[in-house]
Amino acid sequence: MHRTIGAFGHDILHSVLHFDGKIWRTLPLLFWNPGELTRRYVHGERAKFVSPLALFLFTVFLTFAVVNQLMPDDTGMSGADDGSLQVTIDSPDFALERQKLQTKITRLENEIIDARDAGKPTAALEEQLSSDKLGLRFMGTAAGTFGANKGKTDNPSLRDTDFPGAAALIKAAETATKNPQLLLYKMQSNAYKYSWALIPISVPFVWLLFFWRRQYKMFDHAVFVTYSLTFIMQLGVICTLLISFPQTEVIGGLLLSLYPPIHMYRQLRGAYQTSRFSAFLRMCLLSVFAITALTLFAVLVITIGVT
Repeated sequence: MHRTIGAFGHDILHSVLHFDGKIWRTLPLLFWNPGELTRRYVHGERAKFVSPLALFLFTVFLTFAVVNQLMPDDTGMSGADDGSLQVTIDSPDFALERQKLQTKITRLENEIIDARDAGKPTAALEEQLSSDKLGLRFMGTAAGTFGANKGKTDNPSLRDTDFPGAAALIKAAETATKNPQLLLYKMQSNAYKYSWALIPISVPFVWLLFFWRRQYKMFDHAVFVTYSLTFIMQLGVICTLLISFPQTEVIGGLLLSLYPPIHMYRQLRGAYQTSRFSAFLRMCLLSVFAITALTLFAVLVITIGVT
């Protein structure tokens, strides 16, 4: 038994992350040789590395935690000279949503205490509690970060629209216009909750690049996409932190703008064993596909937010 504070810290990390030493074998490959990591995992070397889905879910939590930490905390803003204003938290619907979430958090805390007293597992409850607390923080910052135009909320051109589903669209648009801070909170919360949807949205685009090559299955593309998305989010966290400091702002900006296509090229070439030209061509196509997939995900998040 190692009776050191280091050993205790290791136990904490292992209990929270369940990564053990796998993380130190996975991250270097993920950042510099993602093609080899993807190929080795697909071909059966799975005990050595963190699974793509586990790493993806942890990275999602880390990303939103860092972004939320760096968001401004002020929630009351005055009107601007350009005819816009910052919305304050004065909407009954917004206050009701926040109260419901606070009540749910209190209930979960009590359930965790009862479960511990009864000797029952609490991991699922604690995970839900962490998610809801993060959502509550989003609500605290949503009102101060959304600008809304002054004036009427009705849009005559939208009201004149006549197509199947137009009535529901008009109602959703009016609700969003009347209560923009609640919409922003829902969008932030849904982006966190439904981030996994990026995987099924993106997989068909990768399949299009290799659909005639029968040796590659949808599982292979799913592993490729999940590791790729995980890297992009981790790079985003690192660059966000770098950009936060004036001394490293330029480094963060260069990394964020230049390294993603290089990483995509290396992963395509290594995972699918393609030639340099083929990997470059597919990298260009995949860059366009990635923007399309991100747009579809944004539409999904907004749609869920206004309905």
